[in-house]
Amino acid sequence: MAAAAAGAGSGPWAAQEKQFPPALLSFFIYNPGFGPREGEEENKILFYHPNEVEKNEKIRNVGLCEAIVQFTRTFSPSKPAKSLHTQKNRQFFNEPEGNFWMVMVVRNPIIEKQSKDGKPVIEYQEEELLDKVYSSVLQQCYSMYKLFNGTFLKAMEDGGVKLLKERLEKFFHRYLQTLHLQSCDLLDIFGGISFFPLDKMTYLKIQSFINRMEESLNIVKYTAFLYNDQLIWSGLEQDDMRILYKYLTTSLFPRHIEPELAGRDSPIRAEMPGNLQHYGRFLTGPLNLNDPDAKCRFPKIFVNTDDTYEELHLIVYKAMSAAVCFMIDASIHPTLDFCRRLDSIVGPQLTVLASDICEQFNINKRMSGSEKEPQFKFIYFNHMNLAEKSTVHMRKTPSVSLTSVHPDLMKILGDINSDFTRVDEDEEIIVKAMSDYWVVGKKSDRRELYVILNQKNANLIEVNEEVKKLCATQFNNIFFLD
Repeated sequence: MAAAAAGAGSGPWAAQEKQFPPALLSFFIYNPGFGPREGEEENKILFYHPNEVEKNEKIRNVGLCEAIVQFTRTFSPSKPAKSLHTQKNRQFFNEPEGNFWMVMVVRNPIIEKQSKDGKPVIEYQEEELLDKVYSSVLQQCYSMYKLFNGTFLKAMEDGGVKLLKERLEKFFHRYLQTLHLQSCDLLDIFGGISFFPLDKMTYLKIQSFINRMEESLNIVKYTAFLYNDQLIWSGLEQDDMRILYKYLTTSLFPRHIEPELAGRDSPIRAEMPGNLQHYGRFLTGPLNLNDPDAKCRFPKIFVNTDDTYEELHLIVYKAMSAAVCFMIDASIHPTLDFCRRLDSIVGPQLTVLASDICEQFNINKRMSGSEKEPQFKFIYFNHMNLAEKSTVHMRKTPSVSLTSVHPDLMKILGDINSDFTRVDEDEEIIVKAMSDYWVVGKKSDRRELYVILNQKNANLIEVNEEVKKLCATQFNNIFFLD
């Protein structure tokens, strides 16, 4: 008997436990007003992924979502269902524009174990997914579509249902491939912006540079300036900048990292006569300014869609770690001459500015001193200016979320955030995790701070003191209510 028990713990099936992260099962967009009669149901479907699914199943799935939304409306007319939980998956609903519904179906994480007779046993982790995280991801899908295509309604005005379907297919066919649902966490809820810390003098130099550029290139409507993937200055509205920032830092900049590293040692295009040596280059637009046939095509973006509805060309120009975005009216088509002029004006000045910022950054780093690894990690978010700071994330891109803490702790942070959302008052939540960690959440004056402390034998009072110390050192100019 003892031998059998010992064998049970160390048999071949004990170690064979496979884990599968959440996965996208389907994603579709429909409008119930487009197929109100029987036999016309297919007309409601504007986009469906995966496309291989047979027609009747598409109609059935859309009909089911429609029924759920209508059913929940009877209980809450102004706030219909946001999500539906089942054993195997979770469905998320979003109505970004009147009667246009977006639905995302995510398979729950799976643990596959071997039973004693060697057959696989599948367990669905029903409580692992956080509704707020994936509802935010679904909202981001719409915001990113709108940034590059404008609203659904605008497509309908421009070319009816046919044009809308074409735009949705073209955009989401590529965008859904970049969704890595296993990497989504609290930062996706915030959708914040990481700001680069600067001293006053360097900030004024940047402000002066932007003013000079907008005067020299008089067709520029808006400008944004970034350094090291962090924002320093923006002329756009907050909500437009937040989604543009996400596109730049998770899609455009990572695609151009390799050539940047290669070109650092030797100034680019030094062979051009009379050209000051600089590292400037276009990340959108012409690849080679010496090529007379170079295409000057820039991506179009749509901003202020609730108000003036502006269509702009996005020109992104980078020198070393500094990037500047110039946005010009879409009715103006930049020529190769304009691009060369921009390159000759902006390139040298941006190169010098990038060096200045780098120098200042290193001075500040030396002054703050290289302290030993702190006992805590934190995530901070300010709802008023969208400022976000995380020492929990070593790297956050769509494909990878490198966190320095265990996923269970990230889930606790998400749960605390959900609690904060339920009430408007300022509050503080302290959680003792199973793994000797303390997790603290503070909500004060539309700011949120989450702290993870690794102090095995600490008590509540000591943890509270540690968090106060952190606030005093890291956030000395920010008022947190005690």
